[in-house]
Amino acid sequence: MAGQDHRTACELARAAGDLLVSVREQGAIGAELGRLGDVASHDFLVAAIRSRHPGDAILSEEAVDDRRRLTSRRVWIIDPLDGTREFAEPSRDDWSVHVALWEDGDIVAAAVALPARSVVLCTEAPTLARASRMRDGLKVVVSRTRPPEIASRVATAIGAECVPMGSAGAKTASVILGDADAYLHDGGQHEWDSAAPAGVALQAGLHASRLNGEPLAYNRDDVRLPDILVCRRELAPALLDAIAEARAR
Repeated sequence: MAGQDHRTACELARAAGDLLVSVREQGAIGAELGRLGDVASHDFLVAAIRSRHPGDAILSEEAVDDRRRLTSRRVWIIDPLDGTREFAEPSRDDWSVHVALWEDGDIVAAAVALPARSVVLCTEAPTLARASRMRDGLKVVVSRTRPPEIASRVATAIGAECVPMGSAGAKTASVILGDADAYLHDGGQHEWDSAAPAGVALQAGLHASRLNGEPLAYNRDDVRLPDILVCRRELAPALLDAIAEARAR
């Protein structure tokens, strides 16, 4: 079923993204627009997954945690709208839809849609990570609203510039597409924030791990997964060393 699961993740992320674009065009503004987007995308994704795979469990940012997922072989981990704040600002395009499938211990299919850019990155037909575009210096993308304290120290250690951006999906996409060299986050995330981005990044040939270098693990009892590093593979040793040194201070 692997091929079909890849297609499902891609199709659902794309369709949810199209729905969000239409919601954005209906005239609501600010927090109300964000709320409408969260609800519409969540309801669509849950209905679609249950229709196609009624026996699978679902873990969504927008729903109460169904603990039956812990005994399920297959769990869809979704963030119906990652970057709600950015979605609510009409001029911004750094928001995304995350759809990932966890099966028997691993993320086996994933898709990240950036609807405002008409981009979908997925494991069905993975986009191989591109070389950095011609520019001066390394770029590390970090949260626009909650940049980690260690980010500036890490960037200084490797001679990089920190670039603020919304949405974990958008930040991961920027590394895959060669617009940035690394994405670093420390604090305040959950499994739905990184499951699909990490799945797509690994399939694209990038490094993706916890900040201490440990593998990312999903469908755990505690869904908090506060930190992540996504980067070009050749940069991983230097970045992990710089992170360890920054955390030791």
